[in-house]
Amino acid sequence: MLEDRFGRTFPYLRLSVTDACNFRCTYCLPDGYRKTQEESFLSLDEIRRLAAGFASLGTRKIRLTGGEPATRRDLPEIAASIAALPGVQTLALTTNGYNLKQNARRYFEAGINALNVSVDSLDPVTFHAVTGHDKLSLVLEGIDAARAAGFRNIKINSVLLKDVTDRTLPDFLEWMRAEALSVRFIELMQTGSNREFFAKHFISAEVLKAQLLERGFAPAPRAPDAGPAQEFHHPDYPGKIGMIAPYSKDFCKTCNRLRVTARGRLMLCLFGAGGYELRPFLQSDDQRDELRQAIAEALHFKHETHYLHQGVTGSTPHLASLGG
Repeated sequence: MLEDRFGRTFPYLRLSVTDACNFRCTYCLPDGYRKTQEESFLSLDEIRRLAAGFASLGTRKIRLTGGEPATRRDLPEIAASIAALPGVQTLALTTNGYNLKQNARRYFEAGINALNVSVDSLDPVTFHAVTGHDKLSLVLEGIDAARAAGFRNIKINSVLLKDVTDRTLPDFLEWMRAEALSVRFIELMQTGSNREFFAKHFISAEVLKAQLLERGFAPAPRAPDAGPAQEFHHPDYPGKIGMIAPYSKDFCKTCNRLRVTARGRLMLCLFGAGGYELRPFLQSDDQRDELRQAIAEALHFKHETHYLHQGVTGSTPHLASLGG
């Protein structure tokens, strides 16, 4: 398995298939998506070769991200090509859910077996204000469709925004009591384009953690291939609540994931600079060994931690550019 010089192993790949998104979330793309590069996104064959290379190096979990990955019409074909690879145990999708209602069964049949859906508020007015779209009911119908299609591992993502979404815990708890869902609250992260917004709306996940402990929630064990969330469980709720808190102490000690952009650049950290071009090694099935070597060599340059506390956001202009 891939290992860096700090002893961390990496069974988890977050693979962006597009940086385009059709939502206008205030914390990410408040003015909407604007194309900035002429170079096309990775093709189906390039994605298959990339995923195969990582799987041969011990990657067991691959998450398809964006932008909004569902804006790619060939998403089911991408999923099927990855799901068929030896060694890949979990194929996850993160989506805003805008077309989940009509496509959930296709995604499930293609081999996606874990689903994250972004729902920043259960209040329609707040949801509209945050995302730029009045589509909360459609997204919730999509989650119902996903459950009906066979998805059992469904997680809800919600970004914590001071004075906007930081008071929504009771609404989500009520939902969780009735539905077998897991909810994860994500600290707002500073990027190259949201500095003023971050200063106004950042709130620590510790505030939420205190509320959970007061309600009788307890920390849950962390799985080896889990994402960065610290999860909490309660006997009265079938799901779990997770917190992703990149500003917390020692957050990077449990890092187990690498990222590849929609154009084939390996990023060792969401907030790293530069990156390593893998696309030249994705043009033929015969390049597997070159790809493996390029990935392994790049890993030697992974830092022990990010530098968000110093205001260093690397080369990530907004979360849609790398899938969060």
